[in-house]
Amino acid sequence: QEQLVESGGGLVQPGGSLTLSCTGSALKDYYVVGWFRQAPGKEREGVACFRNSAGTTYYTESVKGRFSISRDKEKKTAYLKMNNLQTEDTAVYYCASDVPPTDCDVADFSSWGQGIQVIVSS
Repeated sequence: QEQLVESGGGLVQPGGSLTLSCTGSALKDYYVVGWFRQAPGKEREGVACFRNSAGTTYYTESVKGRFSISRDKEKKTAYLKMNNLQTEDTAVYYCASDVPPTDCDVADFSSWGQGIQVIVSS
């Protein structure tokens, strides 16, 4: 079974930064990758995704200007750089991949990592 593994989460103070990484056999060159998060009591939401093979990106409104998705195909790794983190960014973050195109919806992705905790707190 194809897998994805996230890393780089942890505890950070408000205003701080973290970079999440995602690696695994499911990050095929022609697949797109997305980052999602799920806060306690809330549904999983798309945070940042590549929509298609051309590299068109999607960001949910609350993270625009603060988060950046990127990918290194040689290293088979995707990244989510998160700046100016706020308490409302606290959640379990997941990476996912699938064949393009996508609308950054949960239903668009079939391969998922197990998630990694990000806690923003003073």
